[in-house]
Amino acid sequence: MNLTRRTLLSGAAAAAAMTTPRLAFGQAETIKVGVLHSLSGTMAISETTLKDTMLMLIEQQNAKGGLLGRQLEAVVVDPASDWPLFAEKARELLTVSKCDVMFGCWTSVSRKSVLPVIEELNGLLFYPVQYEGEESSRNVFYTGAAPNQQAIPAVDYYLQELGVQKFALLGTDYVYPRTTNNILESYLISKGIPKEDIFVNYTPFGHSDWSKIVGDVVALGADGKKVGVISTINGDANIGFYKELAAAGVSADTLPVVAFSVGEEELSGLDTSNLVGHLAAWNYFMSADTPENKAFIEAWKAFIKDDKRVTNDPMEAHYIGFNMWVNAVTEAGTTDVDAVREKMWGQKFPNLTGGIAEMLPNHHLTKPVLIGEIRADGQFDIISQTDPVPGDAWTDFLPESAVLEANWKDLQCGMYNTETKTCVQLTSNY
Repeated sequence: MNLTRRTLLSGAAAAAAMTTPRLAFGQAETIKVGVLHSLSGTMAISETTLKDTMLMLIEQQNAKGGLLGRQLEAVVVDPASDWPLFAEKARELLTVSKCDVMFGCWTSVSRKSVLPVIEELNGLLFYPVQYEGEESSRNVFYTGAAPNQQAIPAVDYYLQELGVQKFALLGTDYVYPRTTNNILESYLISKGIPKEDIFVNYTPFGHSDWSKIVGDVVALGADGKKVGVISTINGDANIGFYKELAAAGVSADTLPVVAFSVGEEELSGLDTSNLVGHLAAWNYFMSADTPENKAFIEAWKAFIKDDKRVTNDPMEAHYIGFNMWVNAVTEAGTTDVDAVREKMWGQKFPNLTGGIAEMLPNHHLTKPVLIGEIRADGQFDIISQTDPVPGDAWTDFLPESAVLEANWKDLQCGMYNTETKTCVQLTSNY
């Protein structure tokens, strides 16, 4: 499916989803679940599927009898890949629609836009996408990967398994790629990679002309040293990037790319014949061979009624986060945010790749790290998998962050300085 057709279909799906059923006379009040994902704009290619995932999970829960004797009601909005609009829509979900919880955002800039709203109004957001870390809000549960659960292990794989000697850090120009690459640059230097052997480049959302950048990356290997690309390119810019790699004759053997924002959904819109062997680092792949994953895929295809639709990592993050929230609400006996937050700490739920996910007091999950190799059919061969790794809110590879700890259970703090033994005042701009 090309991007134009995908966007048109996304818009149609959004219109249908935003039709909220009215309650019948005498029916118990519903528990409202806000769904805050872009259904149009540059991020619709990734986020529309997460809206659909939430509708499936809510439908499944309602089929079980709902929650606390009430049905769940999805309230879907479209922030349209417009970062300030995310804040407006979050406020609308909390103050107008009176949502009990929100699941949403993809980019870190959209999450950063929402943070001051949910902190002001004491809302609750489950954020399902890998991100740069350096944050722990009392009002957010981060169910995607922190850098130590994706970026750092991917670099280790390059160094230890592929013998990469030079690194091209290519990212979209916003907070997630910039912060992640700052961490990775510091980490690479600590591993003995000279700063001059690290090439860093940023491009705007939707960037399409990749010829010069790919040419510059290829030129890095002119001295015979093996070059590897670390990609934090996000959204539909990936289409042009991978097409240019193919046009330049770049193969995974000579110049491997490991992506942090390209999964099955993004590959479904690409010709993958020239991408075979390139890599992605996630905590879930659709190809995981477990009973839990098989059941999830079957449920997804039955719900979406399209055998071509795939599953991906952020979908699993929503699946885990939603079920943990359901269990926390059940234990608390209420949807009250403060009560639910306390019941979230220590929540455990099976992930889809085997093993158990646990919510830590820093509001991050334990997650296995998987490296996948792109196949011709747009799926991934899992070539490396770790035991669950605890998510680290603050990296050890930036001096200002290495002294910080997040612990909402024991310290009631997301930025506790272990040297001064004080809690830094949390704001939405860390």
